[in-house]
Amino acid sequence: MSSVTTRKSTWQSTLAWLSQDFAEGSSPPFLLKYRSSKWLILTTICMAVFTDIFLYGLIVPVIPFALEQRSGVPPQRTQYWVSLLIAIYGAALITFSPVCGYLADRSTSRRLPLIVGLLALAGATVMLNVGNSIAALVTGRVLQGVSAAVVWVVGLALLADTVGKEAIGQAMGWVGMSMSLGILASPLLGGVVYDRAGYNAVFAMAYVLIGVDILLRLVMVERKIAVRWLPEEEEGGKEKGDVEGGVATPPPRDRDVASSPERAETEKEQPGAVIAPTTTTRTDSHSDAAPPTQRRATLPPVLSLLASRRLLAALWGCLAQATLMTCFDSVLPLHVHETFGWTSLGAGLIFLPITIPSFLAPLAGWISDRYGPRWPATAGFILAAPCFVCLRFVTASSLQTKVLLCALLAVLGLALASAMPPLMAEITYVVQAKERKRPGSFGERGAYAQAYGLFNMAFAGGCLVGPIWAGLVRERAGWGTMGWSLGALSAVSAVPVAVWVGGFIGGKGERVKGRGKGS
Repeated sequence: MSSVTTRKSTWQSTLAWLSQDFAEGSSPPFLLKYRSSKWLILTTICMAVFTDIFLYGLIVPVIPFALEQRSGVPPQRTQYWVSLLIAIYGAALITFSPVCGYLADRSTSRRLPLIVGLLALAGATVMLNVGNSIAALVTGRVLQGVSAAVVWVVGLALLADTVGKEAIGQAMGWVGMSMSLGILASPLLGGVVYDRAGYNAVFAMAYVLIGVDILLRLVMVERKIAVRWLPEEEEGGKEKGDVEGGVATPPPRDRDVASSPERAETEKEQPGAVIAPTTTTRTDSHSDAAPPTQRRATLPPVLSLLASRRLLAALWGCLAQATLMTCFDSVLPLHVHETFGWTSLGAGLIFLPITIPSFLAPLAGWISDRYGPRWPATAGFILAAPCFVCLRFVTASSLQTKVLLCALLAVLGLALASAMPPLMAEITYVVQAKERKRPGSFGERGAYAQAYGLFNMAFAGGCLVGPIWAGLVRERAGWGTMGWSLGALSAVSAVPVAVWVGGFIGGKGERVKGRGKGS
């Protein structure tokens, strides 16, 4: 009986350590100020995104050989199983994203789910490495989808908790850049290392990345935990619109909340909604008593979020952006091979023009923080539309058409990099606007994770639709039709983004003008 009690106590202690559930009156963690800094947390999330994307793309050039040589799949069935494994990953990502969001918003720690997700990624990597059956590969891809859901949902929610609305756009820009680095480096390194050093060497890179990721996630301390010993972190965060416990905490105001722009916007979002009377009573940030305006939402947080036209417009923009970003995966290598006679090396390098501009994503995020998300995102979609249409001119093998293709891809990369960070930041803005309208309506820990769960579903849906759309249209109607159809999608998507992202264009919605300038 004592051994059972001992094991139970050890398990509880380990769980408390992983979730950083420190006892009252305990001494602060070592180097707390640095371990809870915004830059370390941002670095940890960016590393998590990079690792997830890198490990996803690392095995793309390896899977066909693994299926034939290790799993005994006939060559004529290889394409079928490759497509199925890609679909399984996407299905797992879409399925588990809302689940992860729901659980993360009810967890006392963002760090614990991130570590669990990393363990799932490690398990997936091991199964893909040593597995020699279809069942092992399928299970590995499911675990990869689960890990990606945790990283994107919980990681982005933690980022929103940490940086606040004044810098969320720029932070999402760094996340977008990390994703682009993973997309760029993984297939190239995977193919080269597999060709030169073999199957196991490919996964050796993966294990090194997972080790670095584990170290960062264990070192990181959430800011809401650090405020127990560093009260200046809490005070500074509130002055800049940071959050506490996952719920946005705006600075105190001397005027009636009913006259605020955010309140006007939320009234426009939900016509007929009954707004409870408010007062200017201030509450102590450490008080357990709820403010006079606090009341519970009658709808679950996910349904309440989906009632926002702002959020629906942002989700549509994310789905369209992911569709336009991934559409080339299934058609560009084949097109340059058939048109220019390029080998696999040239087919891989042609993705450089569209990937390199993504390094400007933090700049697009900074512009979003300063001037609002509406116009950077809208400009990205408008700029991309004619570029897709002009792809119809890349049909002959000449120096001019090669230069034209590279130029069009570079502008497309710039356009898509301009759209992504503002749309990701808008998810945070919507949650904060709704929380200001009805404080406490999303519960003690807010709804950031559930909101980013919806974002993840939209983004994953776009990643599934893009390659299928481009591949089927090109096969049945040609390269030119594929280009103008995607251009039409980009142009149409600019309309809801321009009208609703950042608040209804005809109203007085929230508009971020810059750090410390208010709304």
